[in-house]
Amino acid sequence: MPIKGTVTIKVQKGWIITVIEQDTVKLLRECNAGIKMGVQAIDELLPKAEEKGLREVLSKSKREHEKLGDQTHERLNDYHDEGKEPHPVAKGMSWMKTNMKMAMEQSDHVIADLITDGCNMGVKSLSRYLNQYAAADEESKDIAKKLIRMEEDLAVKMRDYL
Repeated sequence: MPIKGTVTIKVQKGWIITVIEQDTVKLLRECNAGIKMGVQAIDELLPKAEEKGLREVLSKSKREHEKLGDQTHERLNDYHDEGKEPHPVAKGMSWMKTNMKMAMEQSDHVIADLITDGCNMGVKSLSRYLNQYAAADEESKDIAKKLIRMEEDLAVKMRDYL
């Protein structure tokens, strides 16, 4: 029985590299889509933030996400892959939730709550993808781990505004 986090590999010419490349590309695609979702959420909520400190935290996080997104996109280009857009249903549900909550109460508390929920979903999804694509190369796993840390850090910073 395989140990969790290990990859069972058949030794055939070219097969090992194919598995590593497939998992690498799949992990990078998911990171890329997650970053796009995060940037879109921040773009939507940033203009509605009232407190200067919240605007600064969100602006800085957006820049960090964009920088990591560029790095992710560059890695995908190395594999001749264009990345992945966020799932339309996920985008639609996020948009609906955001607009419904903001229509009921437009405040920094609601913005912080929405960002926190998004960060928590991102951490959960990315952690699942790290396990699912265990054969991905280390550089791609590091990108996913960095994105997870960024999401965790942003959620912690949002606590001051809840």
